[in-house]
Amino acid sequence: MKLNLTVQPRFRLNFSPLVWILLTLMGIAFVVAMMRYAFGIGVISDLSYSYPWGFWISFDLFTGVAISSGGFLMAGTVYILRIKEFEPLLRPSVLTAFIGYVMVAIALLVDLGQPLRIWYMMIHWNGTSVLLEIGICVMLYLTVLAIEFAPVALEGFKLQKWAHLIHKFIMPFVILGVVLSTLHQSSLGSLLLIQPSKLHPLWWTPILPIMFFTSAISIGLAMIILESSLSSRYFQRGLETHLLAKLAKAIPIVLVIYGLLKFGELAVAGDLGYLFTSGTMSILFWAEILIGIITPIVWFSIKKNRESANGLLTGAIIVLGGMILNRFNVSWFAVKHPDPMFYMPTFMSNVKYFPTLPEVAVSFGIFAAGILAFGLAAKYLPVFESEHSHPAHTGD
Repeated sequence: MKLNLTVQPRFRLNFSPLVWILLTLMGIAFVVAMMRYAFGIGVISDLSYSYPWGFWISFDLFTGVAISSGGFLMAGTVYILRIKEFEPLLRPSVLTAFIGYVMVAIALLVDLGQPLRIWYMMIHWNGTSVLLEIGICVMLYLTVLAIEFAPVALEGFKLQKWAHLIHKFIMPFVILGVVLSTLHQSSLGSLLLIQPSKLHPLWWTPILPIMFFTSAISIGLAMIILESSLSSRYFQRGLETHLLAKLAKAIPIVLVIYGLLKFGELAVAGDLGYLFTSGTMSILFWAEILIGIITPIVWFSIKKNRESANGLLTGAIIVLGGMILNRFNVSWFAVKHPDPMFYMPTFMSNVKYFPTLPEVAVSFGIFAAGILAFGLAAKYLPVFESEHSHPAHTGD
């Protein structure tokens, strides 16, 4: 049987100003990455043995993993909980998660500097390392996301029978994906448990894994709303306002739980005194609380904001802004640095680390590649079509 591998394009490739900007950012990032591999990390960054974590870890890893959490939320909701009304949001969410994890992997390859050794962790196990669990979970979950998105790609190539075959056996992979995502979302918090003397008491807590997982849920919900809002405007398609309003209604509930955990742990640990006596750390903490918890709780508690396109987009941006600040706080700003021993963002002192333009260029270039990949997939694959719109793909 001869297979038809021709994608039927619905749009002609249009090199708009936005596309040229994205391609330019990608090109700059590629050149900088090649310089990093050829001449070492010191040529393009301000990182050192004293300051090994900086902009790349905060933005590409901690933030990148968090904003990709919408995939397991939607997959679990539609496949496991069988709430089928959210199917229109499933494919875009899985695509966003898949691209997000690919971006994280690429960024880590640039940061670590030995891409040909990425497979070493699979054969040289360090059973006491949290990084081993995170690395394996991310690798496996990226594979699961590829399998979950495969039916969409196959449908784009008019291979409905193969798409239907994968869909029939998708449930074990969805369950595995939810488990893996839960593990590594929380394990990023576990990574910080081993440095109680380095992370400021306003952020360090033995329940960091729970905090990371809870906040990842709010970030995932907000990211689904943001992606749907922006794609509806760019691709001139209808916005699933009634579905997004339900997600927006859930965000304050998640944030209330997150806030209670945060302040409850501070009270139990006897660290409430740090809230107003820690200088810059107190300012960063309260900025995170105001932007990431209080404001979105109030915003999404108003029905009009949940049911309007602008209200949904604004609220999602607020949530993401506050939670991204949290990821920067715990991985960079609130970490005590060794030279000298102090709690202060390095860029606010006379020491020692400030992200260079090439560092930022790499991250922005990878982010631009993710945006371009989503746009191409959305144009040439049935990303915005629910599974039940394809008779061969019902699988029930």
